[in-house]
Amino acid sequence: MMLIQLGLTGGIGSGKTTVGGMLAERGAAVIDADAISRATTAAGGSALPAIAAEFGAALIGADGALDRAAMRDLVYRDATARQRLEAIIHPLVGQETDRQAQQALSEGRPLLVFDVPLLVESGPRWRARVDRVLVVDCPPEVQIERVVARSGLPRAQIEQILAAQATRAQRLAAADLVVFNGEGVTLRELRTAVQELAARFGL
Repeated sequence: MMLIQLGLTGGIGSGKTTVGGMLAERGAAVIDADAISRATTAAGGSALPAIAAEFGAALIGADGALDRAAMRDLVYRDATARQRLEAIIHPLVGQETDRQAQQALSEGRPLLVFDVPLLVESGPRWRARVDRVLVVDCPPEVQIERVVARSGLPRAQIEQILAAQATRAQRLAAADLVVFNGEGVTLRELRTAVQELAARFGL
C-alpha cells in the first residue's frame, strides 16, 4: 500500500492538534514537527551541545534545557541569532522527521500526517514534501476566544501571534482539504468530519 503524506496546519486555537489526534485514533501516523523541535532543546536534547558552542553555556538553564527567555532576549538584540539557532535545530528536526516517516512506512501505515503549524509560512519546502495539505479552518475571533480561555494570555498578545502567522485567506488558498472548526462546531461534529476525511485515505 502506498503511503500518503498529508500536511496538517491551522492557526493558533484552530483545533489542529485535536484533528491530528483524531486522525491518529483512526490509524494515521502523526509526526508533530513542533514537538520534535521542542525536544531538541529540552534537557538532554540533541541541539544543546551545538547551541552551547555557538551561543555560550549561559544559554543553557540550570535545568539543563535551553533558557528560552535568554534566547528570546538574544534574538531581540542580535538580528542573526534566530538564523543561527534555526541552522542548528532545523537539520535535527529533519533527521527525526525522516526517521519517524520511515518507521511509519515500515509499519505499513496508509497515512502519514505532518503536523506543521507554520506549513504555509514555510513556503515551498513543506508543500513539496506532502501529497495534500489539510487546513483546519477557524475564524480569527474564535481563535482568540479559545486561546484566551485556555491560556489566559492577554488578547493583545494573542493578536500579535495571529498577525505573525499566515492569514485565514492564505491558508485556505494553500489547502487541498479543509475541516471547518469554527463557532458552534461540536466535538462530535468535528470527529464526524475527520472520520469522513480519514475514510478517503483508507482509515
